[in-house]
Amino acid sequence: MTLYHRFEQVVSWILMLFVAVIIAVALLRVVVHVSQLMVFGAINPLHPQEFERIFGMLMTLLIALEFNHSIHAVVDRQHRIVQVKTVVLISILALLRRFIVLDLGGASSAGIVAAMALAVLALGIVYWLMRERDDRRVDERQDAAP
Repeated sequence: MTLYHRFEQVVSWILMLFVAVIIAVALLRVVVHVSQLMVFGAINPLHPQEFERIFGMLMTLLIALEFNHSIHAVVDRQHRIVQVKTVVLISILALLRRFIVLDLGGASSAGIVAAMALAVLALGIVYWLMRERDDRRVDERQDAAP
């Protein structure tokens, strides 16, 4: 392994540990918040603002987990760098999280919603094209195998 690859591994380990700490703290805060709401009877999952807030916290945790998983793949040397396809997928998740917690009755204008929808569509097309390319490569390898 070259010096740069070792450097990349060390940086990946440090990033993975920092993100893991952030995920653990965020998970603890979600558990404490939801537990307090349940104990005091203040939770009403059918109330849109509470549901959106809790679901937004959970989606943020899932996005962080996916991000950490992509770093973990670098550490395990499954990939040498974070894959663009993974970054596109995380971006789609982040935009969808914004849609879920979007306050339609508030300050969100139609232009912002349209721009976000266009961004999700564009990222979805990019992800689909990248997946198609990867599927073709797998098919070519299977055809070339004896």
